[in-house]
Amino acid sequence: MAASDGLTVTLHGRGGHGSRPHATIDPVVMAAATVMRLQTIASREVDPRDVGVVTVGSIHAGLKNNIIPAEATLELSLRYPNDEMREKILGSVERIVRAEALASGAEQEPTIRTDHTLPPTINDAAATSRAVAAFRRAFGEESVVDPGMFTGSEDVSWFARDTGVPLVFWFWGGHDPAAYAEADAAGTIDRDVPTNHSPFFAPEIHPTIEVGVTALVAAAREFLD
Repeated sequence: MAASDGLTVTLHGRGGHGSRPHATIDPVVMAAATVMRLQTIASREVDPRDVGVVTVGSIHAGLKNNIIPAEATLELSLRYPNDEMREKILGSVERIVRAEALASGAEQEPTIRTDHTLPPTINDAAATSRAVAAFRRAFGEESVVDPGMFTGSEDVSWFARDTGVPLVFWFWGGHDPAAYAEADAAGTIDRDVPTNHSPFFAPEIHPTIEVGVTALVAAAREFLD
């Protein structure tokens, strides 16, 4: 899984009355321009063969329709596979944020704060082979697949790194198989199969719990035998 950084960007303007925008430095417009420009990092600065994600998941500014606020806050989620891409994307984010503030005539430099950093989640090859073999014995050969790289991130990677132990991280399905097959056939999985963080995410309780417990027990017995 990808490495990740969470950033909070605060754009400082000069507030005032909505009827006199010329007397202000509008951070809402500054934020809008910044959000749009940030989208060009993945589309124009990252090689299409590489992985790089820049998501603005939160934007907050103002309290009333006739008041231009003094600042706007953006919350960013960045994803990349390695330290080289991390430095590239972080550098691009900082360049764009500062350039848009300058272009808007901001009298104060924007504030960029790193809220968290997660390294890539990389499974140990030998331990994964043992776990996969245990899963195939428990569920059958056809039920265990390698999904490849995910652009999601996990803090479990810190545990493995800090303790010096091999990591095996896995997923298991929780969606109704018939509904998934129908969406797959229609090419509408992204729309009709809600994922985590979606307000409509609701795994089938059974047999999802039983499958999860069985997988954990199978792995535990493999390594504790």
